[in-house]
Amino acid sequence: MISKTYAPQEIEDKWYSYWIENKFFQSKPNPDKEPYTIVIPPPNVTGVLHMGHMLNNTIQDILIRKARMEGKEACWVPGTDHASIATEAKVVAMLKERGINKRDLTRDEFLEYCWEWTHKYGGIILKQLRKLGASCDWDRTRFTMEPDLYDSVIDVFIDLYNKGEIYRGHRMVNWDPQARTTVSDEEVIMKEVNQKLVYLRYPLVGEDGEGRMEEGVTIATTRPETIMADVAICVNPADERYQHLIGKKVLIPLINRAIPIIADDYVEMEFGTGCLKVTPAHDTNDYELGKRHNLPIIDLLNEDGTLNDKAQILVGEERFVARKKIIKLLEESGNLVKVEEYRSNVGHSERTDSVIEPRLSEQWFLRMEKISKPAFDNVMNDTVQLIPAKFKNTYRHWMENVRDWNISRQLWWGHRIPAYYLNDGTMIVAKSKREALRKAQHEYQLFALTEEDITQDPDVLDTWFSSWLWPISVFNGIKEPDNEEVNYYYPTNDLVTAPEILFFWVARMIIAGYEYRGQYPFKNVYLTGIVRDKQGRKMSKSLGNSPDPIDLIEKYGADSIRTGMLFSSQAGNDLPYDEKLIEQGRNFGNKIWNAFRLVKGWTVDSELPVPEGSKLAVQWFESKLNQTLAEVQDHFSKFRISDALNSVYKLIWDDFCAQYLEMIKPGFEQPIDLSTYDSTLDFFDRQMRLLHPFMPFISEEIWQNIIERGEKESICIAHFPQAAEFDQSLLNDFDILFELVSSIRNLRNSKGISPKTALPLAIRTDSNERYNALTPLIEKLANVEGISYVSGEAEGTSFRVKSDEFFVNLADELDVEAERENLLRELEYTKGFLDSVMKKLSNERFVANAKGDIVEKERAKQADAEAKIATLTEALARLK
Repeated sequence: MISKTYAPQEIEDKWYSYWIENKFFQSKPNPDKEPYTIVIPPPNVTGVLHMGHMLNNTIQDILIRKARMEGKEACWVPGTDHASIATEAKVVAMLKERGINKRDLTRDEFLEYCWEWTHKYGGIILKQLRKLGASCDWDRTRFTMEPDLYDSVIDVFIDLYNKGEIYRGHRMVNWDPQARTTVSDEEVIMKEVNQKLVYLRYPLVGEDGEGRMEEGVTIATTRPETIMADVAICVNPADERYQHLIGKKVLIPLINRAIPIIADDYVEMEFGTGCLKVTPAHDTNDYELGKRHNLPIIDLLNEDGTLNDKAQILVGEERFVARKKIIKLLEESGNLVKVEEYRSNVGHSERTDSVIEPRLSEQWFLRMEKISKPAFDNVMNDTVQLIPAKFKNTYRHWMENVRDWNISRQLWWGHRIPAYYLNDGTMIVAKSKREALRKAQHEYQLFALTEEDITQDPDVLDTWFSSWLWPISVFNGIKEPDNEEVNYYYPTNDLVTAPEILFFWVARMIIAGYEYRGQYPFKNVYLTGIVRDKQGRKMSKSLGNSPDPIDLIEKYGADSIRTGMLFSSQAGNDLPYDEKLIEQGRNFGNKIWNAFRLVKGWTVDSELPVPEGSKLAVQWFESKLNQTLAEVQDHFSKFRISDALNSVYKLIWDDFCAQYLEMIKPGFEQPIDLSTYDSTLDFFDRQMRLLHPFMPFISEEIWQNIIERGEKESICIAHFPQAAEFDQSLLNDFDILFELVSSIRNLRNSKGISPKTALPLAIRTDSNERYNALTPLIEKLANVEGISYVSGEAEGTSFRVKSDEFFVNLADELDVEAERENLLRELEYTKGFLDSVMKKLSNERFVANAKGDIVEKERAKQADAEAKIATLTEALARLK
């Protein structure tokens, strides 16, 4: 017995458990089947499900379920990323609550806490994905810090170092003072912020060594807290205002240290005051300027963004606190000229949102120019396709301007850099301390050396340096490059991810694929949009504008969320989230459920003949279904997943529920013939299989109830329906039928005539055969009687459908006098409207000066009004 209402909460856990128990999602290499492989973009082990995950994983699940139903060996590999910065931040916060400071712990003690946190919270997001219906092979779940994947990362580092592609250098990097680590250029998010542009005066040093404020120079800066690290003032050599000062010195305000005035074309004369303070330790451009002029470097910031002893003043103050205080000190000293409000772009850490500091630091880098070339070429020639293709230009720009990748991070949680240092500073890259000792003994003849004499580099590798190997390492393809699984599943088929990690991750995976497999890691990259709120803001917990996906699933059901997220989600376009879309998904589920209950509630009589109208309806829907199957397949081939869902939605809601069931449903308390009933259940079966990738739970529940299924049967391994030929002329005929029926129904409504009243219908057409065939359905759906064919005018109200004219005689049902008054009122209004249009068109100035399309619109209004007047006049004549 099918319940009265669809309750997703009662069936979703049931069916997910059934799928897991029967191992429908498991995959093993099968040489007799075509593999279809997706690797999940590994969410941070710190993470919980958000709306972006919902969209991304719904699309992946649709693709993998469809492939599984098509008989492919479908393998969806799940897993999580160790997320060095985010996890350390979580663990440090946890320790703070316990009254423990990370700085008081040894590295090993801290890592124990990291593992404790990971084991306790790390699996939350993967469990949540089960609620969504994600059909991953959970036995394959990987974690970037597990032993095999850890070893793979270390092996790759050593290999690239030995090839000369990895090097260690002292460079200007992006420093995150909150996480106390460097971050890559791609992890810096530029934000426009309000700042203060501070104008301050540097006194000129006279021959007596004293500063002369009246002869000094004024500079403008948003970072007055760094003036104590200034090493020069720079002007443009062509700037006549300052040419006489080049070579002289000024005093840094507050600390009175003398610095030279130098000249360089880099300075823009029109910007600010035309004078630039040069602080090589705290600005990337200043650093390059300092190198050209052999200037010293003074770094006045600590790792945490506080001022160190080199600042001389405000030592220990946090940088932004120091900024406020130094403005006050400059004012008191007389060096402050003015302060202006200023908006500019400032780099923020993608992980902590802390303002980035440019900082000179010893770091590890991967040379990118040579290793990235295959990844560039094979995206540009569409060997790897970006979907939508508009992202190729973005990809091109980044790859053509690629910079060496800073791969080291000053953290403890992560893959530790396999570099070891001897007491004399000698560096050895090796997989372990024991191997480093062996190399030292054999290569440097240091036989008295012990492991205690060797120190490992304290840094870990950038998290992306592990995840760039993900499509290979999940199949152990680095450690065992010729194993059965990597040879079968690699390259994977499709990657579904967000555009914001196109460079963080996607480009780097393609680079690693060509470097370590000589082949791309995936054929297609489907780039989803960003889920935004109604105001266009990206959804985030910090803004409080993102609903909890689990709460939504509990309220509406997973199928409703999946369809709701996709209804307006085109590839690469941001999704304007609206809970009404989720409600639409729920309504769709209810529509399907109620339609199935209706059909299953019919009494079947095997002795009844098949009505002619039902025969026609079955033929039509068979064609409609096959037309939609072809359409859906075309959408999938072009990764138009949202369009595919909308095609399925229209088929089920409009064509099946609103049209087909109306055509074949028996009269009140009357049975239905067996043939039509069986055809209807067959249609339900195929539609549920078509729907399954999008709405896995309700489709399974209904599919199981269509007929009695055996053990270990599931729609998720049933065949995805394939398109057959369809009769386009029949579909065209039915389009006319539906428009005709709709016109008659609208006519009834406008005249207040009961749908139970049968109306006579006359048809003027050159295609009598079409309407003869459709007669049973016209009579049933429109409730007409005595259909006749005429060659000229006929009694009644007329309307057109395509090239044919129809006359419905309402005389016996109509209040003729009231109808005459309505027609006269409408005729009078239309004539008045036509007069106003003609006044415009008879105005020569209007016709001569108005844009062409405006004039054409007015002429179209004229034609419409004239046609309507003719129709109303004819209708009045017929009333007589």
